[in-house]
Amino acid sequence: MDSDWLGAFADSFAAVGTVGAFVIGFLLLRREHHREADRAEDERRAQAERISAWVELTLKIDGNRELAFHIHNASAMPIYEVELPLPARGDEEPRSEFVGLVPPGQTVQRLAPADWLRSYVDPEPVQIEFLDSAGRRWSRDEQGALSRAE
Repeated sequence: MDSDWLGAFADSFAAVGTVGAFVIGFLLLRREHHREADRAEDERRAQAERISAWVELTLKIDGNRELAFHIHNASAMPIYEVELPLPARGDEEPRSEFVGLVPPGQTVQRLAPADWLRSYVDPEPVQIEFLDSAGRRWSRDEQGALSRAE
């Protein structure tokens, strides 16, 4: 009778150990899957995180001032279909400043609307939309938040 009890205890202990090993293995696999998904998302965002746009006052050679959009691509690949959505005033229809391509490691400038000069104080970020080199559309808002665009 003691050996039956001891055998049952050993079988129960082995079953609990097997279930525990399965649960721990499943949890470790799940954690690794999340880590891999995070790593893949970081790789997808890597180029987009290196893109910025702002508006800044520049001085022309003749001494006049002009306001210009600056689009900087600090990545190693070009970005495409770059657009700067301009805020609509009153009942205007929203419009965008189309820039096109921004080569890697370069800053492209485009003139900002002349009426923006009246309210300009300091350089400030502007919204930008673009395609990365893999064809994914991104948007960065005026606060710098980056998101996938549809």
